[in-house]
Amino acid sequence: MFKDALTELASLNVSGVNANYAIDAVPETIHRGQLPVLLVLPVETEATRSQRLFPERGGGFETIGFADGVRTVTYSVTHLLLLTPTTTGRGLRDHLPDVVDLIDAYFSALAATVTLNGRLVEPTRVRVDPGTFTHNTVTYIGCAFRHTWVVQL
Repeated sequence: MFKDALTELASLNVSGVNANYAIDAVPETIHRGQLPVLLVLPVETEATRSQRLFPERGGGFETIGFADGVRTVTYSVTHLLLLTPTTTGRGLRDHLPDVVDLIDAYFSALAATVTLNGRLVEPTRVRVDPGTFTHNTVTYIGCAFRHTWVVQL
């Protein structure tokens, strides 16, 4: 159920992205040749939570069930796009066109599978948070795609 949806998200083929890492393959260190990358993150650290442009209220895991209806679970998942380290000499403003192009490419790819090949009960809802993000100890320019999923039990 949930793991299958995470696997589908990791297989999303986004034009311009060199690697898309599933939960069991997220690298500790990302090398420049791997960038840009997408990381599937079903959990958040305090650092990624504090970097949100629009903070959410409530938890990332909610159960919703109806006595005679479909039993579902709502999950929050971050698909983190890392474009380049902030130490490359060019500033955020210089990289914004690349970030915007990758956001467009991301949604073009996602549009072909909004239910992640049937893994979700309803199309994913995605909020976009471009900015800087820390992975391991390196700060990157990128974008967090904050997914909200409804999965059937």
